[in-house]
Amino acid sequence: MKPTRRSILAALLAVPSIKIASGLNAHAASPQPALALTPSCQDRDELTVAQTEGPYFKPSSPLKQDFAADAPQGTSIIIAGYVVGTDCKPVPKALVELWHADDHGAYDLDGYRLRGHQFTDESGRWWFSTIIPALYPGRTRHYHLKVQRPGGDVLTTQLYFPGEPQNDRDRIFDERLLLQISDTADGKIGRFDFVV
Repeated sequence: MKPTRRSILAALLAVPSIKIASGLNAHAASPQPALALTPSCQDRDELTVAQTEGPYFKPSSPLKQDFAADAPQGTSIIIAGYVVGTDCKPVPKALVELWHADDHGAYDLDGYRLRGHQFTDESGRWWFSTIIPALYPGRTRHYHLKVQRPGGDVLTTQLYFPGEPQNDRDRIFDERLLLQISDTADGKIGRFDFVV
């Protein structure tokens, strides 16, 4: 039986401490399914790649994790992961801000639909319940994010979907920023861990 998004998210949020080298398999004895392993984390790990903010960023987004109600006709997905430092230690209270196109490829320029931010928990975990953005001319499917450790520089970047035909035609696409996508019994979950 396939795990559900709820059970995978519960497994992510239930992990009491981060062990990037072993992913979420620290709870292998637990009946909850684990997300796929992440690349091993070692001291002086490379920072997450920065990318352009794009023309659609709006400051002062609301504190919000649930974007799915903003586009109820869209295909739902949960995106989640950790924010860690180059020493592989979790970064609590890091800002994670997300904005993206809707299920028709349009950005909300008047309000804060599909826009919001949150702060990581004590273990550096973050997550958003949202939709899969549609394609629009010149771009592959993607999310825009800003990540900032308390008092640190802001990382502006984008996350991408594996296997998208438009990836090869998008001049900004970077395979180092691919989400790890898992199919569950009730939808999709995407995983990405930021190093800041």
